[in-house]
Amino acid sequence: MSWLAENAGTIIICIILVAVISFILYNMIKNKRKGKSSCGCNCSNCPAGGACHKR
Repeated sequence: MSWLAENAGTIIICIILVAVISFILYNMIKNKRKGKSSCGCNCSNCPAGGACHKR
């Protein structure tokens, strides 16, 4: 039990980080299924605009 008390701050921070990363991944997967791009779809200003989307 003393190990938990000594490392409580680290454990809480790890739990928060896992929650934030999970939320980000969830949103990325949800947007991918809707057909949205993670780059913002401003392909006219992107040097690789022709490579990632079919025209």
